[in-house]
Amino acid sequence: MTDVRPRTPSMRLDGKRAIVTGAGRGLGRAAATALAEAGAHVALAARSTDEIDALAEGLNSSGLSAEAVTLDVTDLGAVEAAFARHEPFHILVNNAGTNRPKPMWDVGVDDYDLVMGLNVRSAYFVARACARKLIEERQAGSLIHMGSQMGHVGGQNRSLYCASKWAIEGMSKAFALDLAPYNIRSNVIAPTFVETPLTKPFLEDARFRESVLRKIKLGRVGQPEDVMGAVVFLAGDASALMTGSSMLIDGGWTAD
Repeated sequence: MTDVRPRTPSMRLDGKRAIVTGAGRGLGRAAATALAEAGAHVALAARSTDEIDALAEGLNSSGLSAEAVTLDVTDLGAVEAAFARHEPFHILVNNAGTNRPKPMWDVGVDDYDLVMGLNVRSAYFVARACARKLIEERQAGSLIHMGSQMGHVGGQNRSLYCASKWAIEGMSKAFALDLAPYNIRSNVIAPTFVETPLTKPFLEDARFRESVLRKIKLGRVGQPEDVMGAVVFLAGDASALMTGSSMLIDGGWTAD
């Protein structure tokens, strides 16, 4: 009898090469760990070497495959050089980012340049460098950009951060259209507040934390592990027909 069952796409990433920016802590560290555990070789990119060296050592000692790549993604020359000297990366997690919460009337040019420079400018040119190498080598790929629920809604004292994350959403959709003929996909992961070194100072404020929890319908702040499955899904064959999309992992924040 012929077996007519559909074949479930593998969640494994064996033989794939991935690079994660801002890999030393928080969501970057979680994403890098998830990709390595799924079988990918992962390049851990960050400005500070101590954290990525320690993570690479830990992953390799567990029988996984990782390397530390010291890289300041705001240095566009260094970005181009890094991608030029490495084999193509089939998976990019465009994760490096920052925030300076302030009411819009207090946002200075230095704040704007810092947040938009890292969250948008650097993300754009990291993606460009990754895609160019894939196109040159005629290889398929998946670009995953770490957005935010704040790329779908507004937030008090977060006009600058919202601007950067709404930009990521539009950027990724346009990337998807440009890159589709080359079988390179582009998608966004948009989490709610996740407890990381970046958000910890804000979430330690009891009033702020309570205001956040009122909007997260599932009743808890996110953890880095909540994003790991989405990273693996978007990186591999299970999401092969998905591009130009955004995965909201927001506990229901944007549902009402």
